[in-house]
Amino acid sequence: MSDAILETTGLTKEFRGFVAVNDVNLTVRRGTIHGLIGPNGAGKTTCFNLLTKFLPPTRGTIRYDGRDITGMKPAEVARLGLVRSFQISAVFPHLSVLENVRVALQRERGGSFDFWRSETLLRRYEDRARELLEDVGLSAYANLQASDLPYGRKRALEIATTLALDPVMLLLDEPTAGMTHEDVDRVVALVKRVAQGRTVLLVEHNLKVVQGLCDTITVLARGAVLAEGDYAAVSRNPDVIAAYLGTEAPPVEAAHG
Repeated sequence: MSDAILETTGLTKEFRGFVAVNDVNLTVRRGTIHGLIGPNGAGKTTCFNLLTKFLPPTRGTIRYDGRDITGMKPAEVARLGLVRSFQISAVFPHLSVLENVRVALQRERGGSFDFWRSETLLRRYEDRARELLEDVGLSAYANLQASDLPYGRKRALEIATTLALDPVMLLLDEPTAGMTHEDVDRVVALVKRVAQGRTVLLVEHNLKVVQGLCDTITVLARGAVLAEGDYAAVSRNPDVIAAYLGTEAPPVEAAHG
């Protein structure tokens, strides 16, 4: 079995002449937490959208677990175990926390979420839903309407619903965006926990989070790969420092400490 679970070759996305992602060669090793970072406008979320097939590439290839997924649709790659979260928390606000997870678990029935099925049938998913809520620290909130959750807890709920899809590889788009320090610490601990036995690729602006979580970091700038390595290496790379802070700036870790 190859050490690489996700690989791109020459991945490029153009929008009417603007190159948002430019010839990106990315390799994510199985069982690692891999960070994708860069200044605003670097192409990180566009790259995520390409990897999960929400956008078609202009050119280049994407291979997941040895399989060419370049031409696949989002639902097809999700069924293969490549599952993403979104930068904006995506939950059903008028369902309870438990119901949100239970709906996600209905995926195993096949092509439909079966919203019209009886409550009796849906209860078969309840035990597993409660286990997932326990995993993400939301057991006490099970019966609360999702719209009433604090922001950080909504992100935890989104991760629970993502885990309900039984991902092999999890892609997280800015999981700590807009959070308090307490929520950030909680989500970092959660990502470490759910990464056990999985591969995680995350986009993240908080460099302390990246430092604490990631085995490998790929830095994008203007849509292209600028640097790659562990945090110690990329935080001292002069090109990375210039991209984030300007050519005369101190190291990235000092500036964001």
